[in-house]
Amino acid sequence: MPRRLSLRHIGQLGFKEFRSLSGDMAMMFLVVFMFTGSVYSESTAKPESLNRATIAVVDEDRSQLSTRIIAALHPPQFIDPQYVDLAEMDRGMDAGRHTFVLDIPPNFERDVLAGRAPALQLNVDATRLSQAQTGTGYVQNIVGNEVQAFVQRSQDSVAAPLELVSRSAFNPNLQASWFTAITAIINNVTMLGILLTGAALIREREHGTLEHLLVMPVTPLEIMLSKIWSMGVVVVLASSLSLQVMVKGLLGISVVGSATLFGFSTLLYLFAAASIGIYMGTLARSMPQFGLMSILVLLPLEILSGATTPRESMPEQIQYLMSFAPTTHYVALAQSILFRGAGLSVVWPQLLMVAAIGAVFFALALRRLRRTIGAMQS
Repeated sequence: MPRRLSLRHIGQLGFKEFRSLSGDMAMMFLVVFMFTGSVYSESTAKPESLNRATIAVVDEDRSQLSTRIIAALHPPQFIDPQYVDLAEMDRGMDAGRHTFVLDIPPNFERDVLAGRAPALQLNVDATRLSQAQTGTGYVQNIVGNEVQAFVQRSQDSVAAPLELVSRSAFNPNLQASWFTAITAIINNVTMLGILLTGAALIREREHGTLEHLLVMPVTPLEIMLSKIWSMGVVVVLASSLSLQVMVKGLLGISVVGSATLFGFSTLLYLFAAASIGIYMGTLARSMPQFGLMSILVLLPLEILSGATTPRESMPEQIQYLMSFAPTTHYVALAQSILFRGAGLSVVWPQLLMVAAIGAVFFALALRRLRRTIGAMQS
């Protein structure tokens, strides 16, 4: 007759996991870094939007149109333009003082009004790759918009019967850091949810404490539940603090969603992620082997879940396959909560899917753990 589940044993074993984790300096450093330095670096190191790029202007026209164009090159995309002459243009580019130099030729305004389509020269320092690629498009759009507005006003053209006004929802300024910071937290929850539980199981085996547990009145289910709740609490607290301190505080990113609902969703998702980690921990025989196995599992989960690229842009076969992964549904509900302020009435289908898939992985991991323990006892 199977023994009844003991909540006391689960609680005590969970607190033992806290003590074990606190003594593992490598894992403690990983938890702290992934929710602080990693989030900050991913949101600021490689911005997709242009920010404070250096630009100089050679204004050979000195006209009203050239003045309008120069005035449109303003912060935060560009530092206030510096006026240079033709001789200084090359020296500034060679010295690395300017990423962009815009050369406005003589009689530019006159040629524009006469319909001659004059050419502007934009010199770009291509060694600054990220700014060079993005900034070229910025300058082209700014010049095109200013020329079009100037020509329409000068020729008293009739206004178009339809005007398209675009509005960027949820991220009005299209700041890349708003997306990358939240995405970093979501991906780190997946990574640490799997790594911490799997590493905890392997640490038991390497230190010989798993054999001690086998002679105690505890069951594999109690061992597994203790590792899931303890490591889940660690990740939920770390991700919640990262959202409040790093994202909202240090980075100043506006998050309109409910932090409580996000925390509950994360805790439910960690039930599935931790089950995957325990299953992998029963397969791996050492920590290096577990690390190599984690690479093969984490990369598809993070890249194909929709956190980096929308699922709609992926092949239909990949979309169907990833619909059986809990990460896909967690990413969808986390983005809905944190980006769009969605409530429980919107994300409950994803929550149900995470719970259902998590139950399947939990059953598989428990079955594998029982087999592993049974083999050790025999």
